[in-house]
Amino acid sequence: MSEASTPTETAQGYSPPTVTQISVFLDNRVGKLHDLVEAFADSPDCYICAISVHEAADHAVVRLITNNAAAAKDLLREHGLPFCLMDVLVVEITKGHTLSGMCLSLLGAELNIQFAYPLMLRPNGTPTIALAVDDKYLAGQILRRKEFRLLGEADIMDVH
Repeated sequence: MSEASTPTETAQGYSPPTVTQISVFLDNRVGKLHDLVEAFADSPDCYICAISVHEAADHAVVRLITNNAAAAKDLLREHGLPFCLMDVLVVEITKGHTLSGMCLSLLGAELNIQFAYPLMLRPNGTPTIALAVDDKYLAGQILRRKEFRLLGEADIMDVH
């Protein structure tokens, strides 16, 4: 595990490694998603590691995880796109640590998964999933106790 993803102590006891998710707000018009993705394709410093699109009648919210959140924020500002940030957990799914087991562990603590989506990269050759939960500190403690591997920003920075 990299230094940046090493758990730290906080007033709440444990701070899990997290990854910055960027939610970009787009007009729901043909070509807007392409424009967003193309902006990242043209950037040498930043690429998309995960994407999830939630559409409504007049707008879309595109959730992104990139390899470089600071560069992504700069790029979005340059293009005048509104966005907000949120820390999410990124969990490795392996043979002994399944998606079902992860859900069951969180259910046992009565934690709600607000949303989840897969990452397009596999830092250790295993599937990874981004999750937003009611309480990321408690979820991190529980998943760590169950020996799930949680990834931080440093774990995805140099993975293609």
